Amino acid sequence: MDAHIKKVYVPMTESGFYILLCLRRANHGYGIVQMVREMTDGEIVLAPGTMYGSLSKMEKDGLIRFLREEDKRKIYVITSLGNEVLDIEMKRIERLYRNMKEMQ
Repeated sequence: MDAHIKKVYVPMTESGFYILLCLRRANHGYGIVQMVREMTDGEIVLAPGTMYGSLSKMEKDGLIRFLREEDKRKIYVITSLGNEVLDIEMKRIERLYRNMKEMQ
């Protein structure tokens, strides 16, 4: 992973994290919005500008790739680079959680 990708994506924003997490299975923007709303019990609602701006940037940076179009919706999926970035972030979150628990 090059330094630019690491600098831009680690640590990740919550929206970036959830987008990559949801794209472990092929999905479109609106589907991701629905999944994130459901996973977070409505606490995180991705706005269209955030969603489509993030998808565009992540595709350009190689974290996700366009798979196909269905009913005028672009379907994306995470790439190996995206999985690598997501894995780094998940380990970072696990470390934060573990450290928090140790300090209680």
